Amino acid sequence: MERNYDSSTSAFIHIDELDWRTAYHEAGHAAAIHIGNRQRQLPPVFFEIQIKRPSKTCSRFQAKVIDGNLIQNIPIAVLQGFSSLPGVRQPGCQRAFEADVTNLLVGPLAEAKYVAQRDGEVFNRCLVNLKALHNYGGYSDLEKVEHYLESFIANRAERKAKLADLFRRAFMFTENPAHWRCIQQFAEHILDCQQEVITCDDAIRIFDKTHLKTSRHALI
Repeated sequence: MERNYDSSTSAFIHIDELDWRTAYHEAGHAAAIHIGNRQRQLPPVFFEIQIKRPSKTCSRFQAKVIDGNLIQNIPIAVLQGFSSLPGVRQPGCQRAFEADVTNLLVGPLAEAKYVAQRDGEVFNRCLVNLKALHNYGGYSDLEKVEHYLESFIANRAERKAKLADLFRRAFMFTENPAHWRCIQQFAEHILDCQQEVITCDDAIRIFDKTHLKTSRHALI
């Protein structure tokens, strides 16, 4: 999972601002993978964040979530066959597929919310729809989402309905105050740390600590 740097809008964004947008994008993916999957009572999945900072060999800050997909180890041929098999209706497989799609969508949504808050603008589903995610580094994420949907759901109308439902879930995840605080904290960590790799265990510790602290404050 990686913010798409080929977006036509990237050329018009200040380099420091692009760093923040990238950090929020990847923090959104990572938060959804850990917190979202746990809330769905899905098995834990490995992920890490790889970071490249400006150097002689790298012209700009880059970060990307590696792995984190529940269905990543299933062969493509099997995935393609799901659209015509009853297995797509099986709860375990369907929950995993829906989680992966939702987690892909949270990345560009987190970036969009960061931009809206920075500019003092409203963040809602009327203004930030699926098409708008292309403006927030979401090209590659949406391509993967489309591949998932085509692999699991043969009927076009059903695919459209499922995508709308999963987008709604991703939006609700991003809007949750506790989740958003986790995304904010982790985005700051991505930018401030001097690590080239943030391990899965390190990311989970940050998320769990932030989530617990936010939940305690909500009870006061």
